[in-house]
Amino acid sequence: MSLWSHIFGEIGFRKLNALFSLLGLTLAVTVVVASQLLAEADERETRRVTRDMGFNLRLISAETDLGQFYRDGFSRNEMDSAMLDRLATHLTNNVSFNHLVGSLRREYTINGQDILLIGLSETYVAPGQGKKPMGVVIKKGTIHIGSEVARKQKKGRNDTMHLGERQFTVANDPIETGTPDDITIFTRLEDVQSVLRLEGKINEIEAIDCLCLTADQDPLAILRKEIGNILPEVQVVQMRTLADARAKQRQTREKVNQFVLPWVLVACAVWVALLAVLNVRDRRQEIGILRALGKGGGRIAGLFLGKAALLGLMASVFGAVFGTWAVLEFGPSLFPVTKKAIQANPTLAWQMVVATPVFAAFASFIPAMLAVSHDPAETLRED
Repeated sequence: MSLWSHIFGEIGFRKLNALFSLLGLTLAVTVVVASQLLAEADERETRRVTRDMGFNLRLISAETDLGQFYRDGFSRNEMDSAMLDRLATHLTNNVSFNHLVGSLRREYTINGQDILLIGLSETYVAPGQGKKPMGVVIKKGTIHIGSEVARKQKKGRNDTMHLGERQFTVANDPIETGTPDDITIFTRLEDVQSVLRLEGKINEIEAIDCLCLTADQDPLAILRKEIGNILPEVQVVQMRTLADARAKQRQTREKVNQFVLPWVLVACAVWVALLAVLNVRDRRQEIGILRALGKGGGRIAGLFLGKAALLGLMASVFGAVFGTWAVLEFGPSLFPVTKKAIQANPTLAWQMVVATPVFAAFASFIPAMLAVSHDPAETLRED
C-alpha cells in the first residue's frame, strides 16, 4: 500500500479525529483570512476617517505674529503661491506630510455682513498614491457658503451671489456646523485672488502629517526640520489635539491587529498538536504492529505528517472561501466609509494554500516523532 493510500485509509478510519482537525484548521484559516481582510479594511477606514478630521498642519509666513494668528484664525502676511508648488515637488512616499492645500483667507464684507472669505487651491498628494482630495472639490464659478451667510443673505443652492464685481453660483446646501465655517464663503483660490486683487498670493498652506506620533514622541520637531529644509521662510503650526487623536487612533488599530493574529495561530497549533497526540496515543498498538512488520520510522512519520498536510490543504481552501465570504458579507456594515474598497485578496488565498499544510505538518511534528520513537516490542507487550 502506498503512503498516500495509507493516509486516505487513516482519514477514513479515524473520521472523527480527522474532522476535528479539519474544523480546527479551517477555523484558523477563516480567522486569519478574515482578520487580514478586516485589517486592510480597518486601515483604509482609519486613514479616511482620520484624514477627514481635517488638516493638522498649518504653514504660515515666518513673519506672522502667532498671537494675531491665533486671535484672528489666519495670518495677515502673504506668501508667494510658488512656495506651494515648491513644497509639492518634494512630495514622495518618504516625507512626513501629505495633502497640501494652499489658501488665501481674508475678512470680507458682503451686503453689510462681515464674513471670512477663503480661497482654496487644488490638493497636492504624493505621486502614485491615488489619494482623493480632502474636503469638497469646488467647481469653477461656484462658492460654498456657511449657514449664517445663507440666513442673512437669504441664499441657498443654485442662487447667485456677487463677490466684488464677479457673480458666483451657490453650490451647496448650507448646514449649521457650530464653527467659523458658518460665517465663511469658500471658493477657488484664483477667484479669491482676483476678488482681493492679490494675484499669485496665499497666506497659508495646510497639510496632514504622516508620522502618526503622539505629542510625547515629539513629531513637531521632525516636521519643522523637514519642512524648514524646503521652505525656511515659513513657520509650522501643528494642531496638537487633532494630530494626537489621529495618531492614537492609528496606533490603537495597529496594536489590535498585531495582537489578534499571533494568538489565533498559537491556539490553532495547540489544537492540531493535541489532536495529533491523541491520535498517536489511540494508535499505539497499530503503530507497534507496523514497526514489527518492518515499516520504517520515515513511513510512520510520513503517515502523520502527510495526514496533517492534506487536512491543512483542504482547510486552506475552505477557510479562504469562508473568511472572504464573511468579510464581503459583513464588512460593508463595519466600514461604511470605505466599503467599496473591500474585496477578495487572491494573493492572500494562495499564501494560505501554501502555508496551511506546512503549518499543520509543523504542529504535528512532535506527535509524529513520538510515534516514530515508540519501541514496537514495548508497545505490543503493554497491549
